[in-house]
Amino acid sequence: MSITKAIEPAERIKGISEYYFSVKLAEIAQMNAEGKNVISLGVGAPDKMPSKETIETLSKTIVLPDVHAYQPYSGIPELRKAYADWYNKIYGVSLSTNEVLPLIGSKEGILHISMAFLNKGDSVLVPNPGYPTYSSVSNLLEANIISYDLLENNNWQPDFESLEKMDLSKVKIMWVNYPNMPTGASGSIELFEKLVAFGKKHNIVICHDNPYSFILNDTPLSILSVEGAIDICIELNSLSKSHNMSGWRMGMLASNQQFVQWVLKAKSNIDSGQFKPMQLATIAALQNSKEWHADMNRTYAERRIWAEKIMDLLECEYDSKQVGLFVWGKLNSNVESSEKIVDELLRGARVFITPGFIFGSNGERYIRISLGSDVEKIKEAYNRIKNYLNNKTNN
Repeated sequence: MSITKAIEPAERIKGISEYYFSVKLAEIAQMNAEGKNVISLGVGAPDKMPSKETIETLSKTIVLPDVHAYQPYSGIPELRKAYADWYNKIYGVSLSTNEVLPLIGSKEGILHISMAFLNKGDSVLVPNPGYPTYSSVSNLLEANIISYDLLENNNWQPDFESLEKMDLSKVKIMWVNYPNMPTGASGSIELFEKLVAFGKKHNIVICHDNPYSFILNDTPLSILSVEGAIDICIELNSLSKSHNMSGWRMGMLASNQQFVQWVLKAKSNIDSGQFKPMQLATIAALQNSKEWHADMNRTYAERRIWAEKIMDLLECEYDSKQVGLFVWGKLNSNVESSEKIVDELLRGARVFITPGFIFGSNGERYIRISLGSDVEKIKEAYNRIKNYLNNKTNN
């Protein structure tokens, strides 16, 4: 029998790790299979249904005979118009349908944007802390990652003086995200103006990831509302968090027509469009009433009270004014690391929360609690952690 050389994965795969939540959720599933009934407050996945009108539209259209074929790579015209109308209504941004591109979730957009703009050896500015996918996709495309600090003492905003001192000669893309994940920091028009000016000065595409603007946030903002921003910016948006549609994978990007066409060129070679009834239901979701969103925010506000109680129990510091789907808290100095405390609570209290280190070194001393579970579960998590800490003290 001949011995053949072992098959190896591509070098790009060797350079990245499996997504943290993919690994951790498998571990939690195994614990649950053993009867341990873990409460997960980790992943930012809303647990509520989409609006009634969204579900009804899906139900009515899914039985039609002409909706089951391939759909346009750029989305059906009605959906592109609905996104453009939504941007005008919510953000005061006027877009043509050629400046909008529906996506299979905004996470897909991170890949497609990167494929459209990055060559091997190009550089990417990635926030620290920040969404891990910005880095992993850049690594997959063999780009160089340049981390820029987001620090609590600067309200989790970029330090533009520090950025100006960096070698930006090969930077093609800068990732930004406000309302910020994981820190819950708000954006502002002043910040967006600085980002647009920075992008134009250095010929860097500013990619703004904007999925949290409806959640516990009184003033939804778009970077595209800044004059001239569309010339240098791409904004990603999503219905996953704001419309309770994370499993639907309905997202979009908006930018100038040239940028949209470049991204579409990459996208059209990878996917084959989205199921038409889901696109039609998304149109209905984009017309959700203000009261529907207000009701969701009342639910999240109640949950946040108990998430903050957990932070208090763990002696964490947090900003009560943070926005979005999470509560971000700074660990007590006596705690060794975010990874250690999270693993300890998972084993000892059967509660999973997210360690800040997965978002970058500047997140090492922080933890994040999701508001994606009902208030009774968060209360139960509080009680489990309280009992665990009491038993630990007594022993």
